[in-house]
Amino acid sequence: MDTFEITVEESDIDKRIDLFLAANLESFSRSYIQDLIKKGKATISGKPVKANYRLREGDSVVLSIPKPKPLEILPENIPLNILYEDDDVILVNKPKGMVVHPAAGHYSDTLVNALLYHCKDNLSGINGVLRPGIVHRIDMDTTGVIIVCKNDMAHQHIAEQLAKHSITRKYVAIVTGNIKEDEGVIDAAIARSKSDRKKMAVDENGKRAVTHYKVLERLNGYTYIECVLETGRTHQIRVHMSYIHHPLLGDEVYGGKSGMKLQGQCLHAMVLGFIHPRTNEYMEFSAPIPEYFNEILNKFRKN
Repeated sequence: MDTFEITVEESDIDKRIDLFLAANLESFSRSYIQDLIKKGKATISGKPVKANYRLREGDSVVLSIPKPKPLEILPENIPLNILYEDDDVILVNKPKGMVVHPAAGHYSDTLVNALLYHCKDNLSGINGVLRPGIVHRIDMDTTGVIIVCKNDMAHQHIAEQLAKHSITRKYVAIVTGNIKEDEGVIDAAIARSKSDRKKMAVDENGKRAVTHYKVLERLNGYTYIECVLETGRTHQIRVHMSYIHHPLLGDEVYGGKSGMKLQGQCLHAMVLGFIHPRTNEYMEFSAPIPEYFNEILNKFRKN
């Protein structure tokens, strides 16, 4: 238990105890504090009080907060499409709808759950218990190749390459509208959106982000493109293409709505190339374009 003791001041007299504690312990929500009070964790003179208790002169409130239990991430026998594997790294073709690592609302059926089953204890520990082996990630509804590290040496080596932007990362995407230029470069800094904390946005005060794009095919109101990442910011391609008014098809978060029944953005991490951490040889792997993606392309080609 962590224990907090707060003495009531004159200005706090007659306040409800739950409001008083919420105001003094801003790192905890009011609902969480009310739950603790219901469980008898708030006491005055050693006696539990209710949430509607009104504070009196001379009161000293003690709130006991249980320490969080370590979160156990369980191995799950989930099939993996493995593109390459050795003692240091494993490259996986991630399917649509799979979250890379556990987070709020997704503590099972993630890539990490599957890796824990497949690799057992052979995953790097640098990113902690929630993200063993994970050195970079791709969005839940983005498909394609991702590299995972089996030990800390490999993790540090690959992380350095990511930091230096020396890893080859090529994506293919379908965007809305016809892009006039055959190719281009988007150099626009990205930061957390000020209006919606779940989104990213172009912001001159953010981190530099550079995306190179090339038109592969124009498809009657849509464009099939290749994107090469020079940097790797969160949602980079999605934000950048929306910024130039060509959001990804299916990306409702960044304006790519369509009348089609799609599961998120049409974005596929097709190629990943890196220097192997042990052999120092350049290796490159590609993930075939998923069936759903090809079906959309063929549908547009017929129109």
